[in-house]
Amino acid sequence: MAVAVRVIPCLDVDAGRVVKGVNFTGLVDAGDPVELAGVYDAEGADELIFLDVTASSGNRETTFDVVRRTAERVFIPLTVGGGIREVDDIDRLLRTGADKVSINTAAIARPEFLGEASRRFGAQCVVLSVDARRVPAGEAPTESGFEVTTHGGRRGTGIDAVWWARRGEELGVGEILLNSMDADGTRRGFDLELIDLVRAVVDVPLVASGGAGAVADFAPAVHAGADAVLAASVFHFGQLRIAEVKDGMRAEGIEVR
Repeated sequence: MAVAVRVIPCLDVDAGRVVKGVNFTGLVDAGDPVELAGVYDAEGADELIFLDVTASSGNRETTFDVVRRTAERVFIPLTVGGGIREVDDIDRLLRTGADKVSINTAAIARPEFLGEASRRFGAQCVVLSVDARRVPAGEAPTESGFEVTTHGGRRGTGIDAVWWARRGEELGVGEILLNSMDADGTRRGFDLELIDLVRAVVDVPLVASGGAGAVADFAPAVHAGADAVLAASVFHFGQLRIAEVKDGMRAEGIEVR
């Protein structure tokens, strides 16, 4: 039986405020994360993803406080990412109110961290966040044509993004958050080729992120292989509502919650 597709707003948080830009630059204030979380919960969001986009040591206490207040406000699963470097960070976030954690840079530096986290907290708690971009012309190619990036998509690693997603599943993660750095904030639609390539090599749930701009953008991402669809600015600034997106997918024959 098909699992209903999830619609997930993403809260990119910097120093306690939601921000949004294009390709991770030109960030503008989009509101208070606790207030926005409450709105999305009431509007029928299936989950929330909360990403601390700066995750500096100075912001960590702010992050824990915002996560705690957000978790008290909403009754849907909450995934938190940004600055997670060791098992103790995960433990504290889960105790603060997160249901899942999203791991990116720390896993690139030390892949076995994913296995350690999965064994201690369960695969269902551990999400591998893959920030992928097409390899620019003139740089060393990868097999898939996509590479893993860090620093908001600005720094390439040379690691094949499709291979890395598969490796994350092998190491024990329960979900992949697939972020298209090329599409981020552009509102020109999800990167369907990237979704399709990753779907072909992983069995765990796949969350598609980056590029949502219209109701019509979401169904193609699901048909390409996404189990959940994520958006940020179109929700934060009121261009789209959760119900609109779900209605649009239902019209395309997709089961939603």
